[in-house]
Amino acid sequence: MAQASVVYGCITDMLFVGGPRGLDDGELQARRQQNYQATQALPSVEDWPLLCREMFSQPLSAVDFGDGQTDVIHFGSSYKAIEHEWDNWIRQFEDLLHDMYWVSATVHLQTALNGSHTFVWHCDEDFHAPGQGGGRLRCEWLREDALS
Repeated sequence: MAQASVVYGCITDMLFVGGPRGLDDGELQARRQQNYQATQALPSVEDWPLLCREMFSQPLSAVDFGDGQTDVIHFGSSYKAIEHEWDNWIRQFEDLLHDMYWVSATVHLQTALNGSHTFVWHCDEDFHAPGQGGGRLRCEWLREDALS
């Protein structure tokens, strides 16, 4: 029986430009650079880590909606039975979030044996800044057919 596991999701950062609470161009670029550096500080895939820099995309710029912009960092990887190391995976992911700017993060875990799980983090403030306390985690479990 296959023990395939797929993990994928995204980390979002809502950026407000201009106005009394908005960011100037330098602050905007500094936030993006911090998030880029946090993912690039992860080990390489060649070292067989649970999280590696190659599994994360980097947005060059956000979609411009005027005053508000959302950066989306996508990630994903396949594993062999990652659920056996899931506590370590979550800990490493939360360590990464600790070093980033973000508003929400969503992780989808699809397993052949245990169905699908969705984990969602929301920050307690308008956004999470590097070094702040963690956000709130919510987990949903959906039992579906095994991975095809």
